[in-house]
Formats: sequence, structure tokens, C-alpha cells
Amino acid sequence: MVHNNKLPSCFGRLDTVFPKGKDGLRETPEKCLLCFHKTECLKVALQATDGLRAREELVDRAYASGIMSFLERWSQKKELRRRIEAKTKG
Repeated sequence: MVHNNKLPSCFGRLDTVFPKGKDGLRETPEKCLLCFHKTECLKVALQATDGLRAREELVDRAYASGIMSFLERWSQKKELRRRIEAKTKG
């Protein structure tokens, strides 16, 4: 785990460390690739509410492209929604 007093101000912010590109896909900026905290930072960002919503985007894209069945999509989205609600309530 990383010590909180040594973290950059952008640590764990999804729109900063994993923003959407012009094509609508998320990509890591060059400056983040050079950062010592990049792996832990991205993990924290993806576990936050915005990160769970980003995972919903992935599920929707997988379903739209035919990689995922309706029931699998429904199940994953239900679990993601449950986790999002738990994070927003408490």
C-alpha cells in the first residue's frame, strides 16, 4: 500500500489517470506511464464509483459486440449496480 502523504494530487482520479480518448475508449496518459504510483493509482480509481461505471461501459460494449450474452450482461450489470449503490450509501 502507498503512504497517503506521498501521493500526487491526481492519485485515484479516473478522469485524470484513465480518461476517455477522442474515440471514446479509455487510455492512460503518457505522464501517468512514467509515474511510480501508476498501478496502485489505477486500481484505486477503478474501485471507486466512477471506476465501477467505467466497468459498466465495458460490459455494454462487450454485449453490443456479441462477446457477452444477455444473461451475462444482466448479471454483471446487477453486481456493478449493487456495488455502486453500496459505495454511494456508505
